[in-house]
Amino acid sequence: MSLTLDRPGSVDWSIVRSETRVLVVDDHRTFAELLSGALSSAGMEVLGTAHSAAQAVSMAEELQPDIVVMDIEMPRQDGLTATRRLREVAPDAVVAVVTAHRDPDWVVRATQAGASAFIPKDGSLAEMIDVLSRVQAGQMLVAPSTFAGGATSAPPARSMENRPSLTRREQEVLDCLGQGMQVKMIARVLGITLETCRGYVKSIHAKLGARSQLEAVVKAQQAGLLGAMNGY
Repeated sequence: MSLTLDRPGSVDWSIVRSETRVLVVDDHRTFAELLSGALSSAGMEVLGTAHSAAQAVSMAEELQPDIVVMDIEMPRQDGLTATRRLREVAPDAVVAVVTAHRDPDWVVRATQAGASAFIPKDGSLAEMIDVLSRVQAGQMLVAPSTFAGGATSAPPARSMENRPSLTRREQEVLDCLGQGMQVKMIARVLGITLETCRGYVKSIHAKLGARSQLEAVVKAQQAGLLGAMNGY
């Protein structure tokens, strides 16, 4: 379990909102303290650290943070269970889960629990700051290193030949999915019928080998396909 701290000057501190109030939750006290110090140095206001799910829920209810950085694996009660409870007692807080898990299924589970960001524990501080500066309720922001296969390695380059071939309309639908839009809204935005839109979504799932819209977005992000309309 490690958090790779970038060299001084490698983090763009200008992206950090100084008023962001953060609660750090991790049963490993050393990790929690190091992360708290790093986030404080980045300009965030760390309200405190919790070392169990129960303590996290209690502190979130009392402090009402903007962001809760939540470890998934904790004794007695896991972080995803705590996330569901936290969404009830601190509904305005967004939860960013940190974990050693990198399988897309865990991204799905985190989203279902109410989390809004997914960050590898062995990722860099720069990446974590970037994700925490952009996380918003109602979306799932997945840190790029989640599927990079290593703490500091960049996502593997994908040639155009190795990427799934999407039609222009499929790419438009995929970009809308990447923005967190539901199928009914996508159909209205693109001016197509609901059934036609569902057909495009089904085709996207097949081409990406995805079983859900969320997994499709995760795999599209991994392949560098989101926002690819800019390349047409």
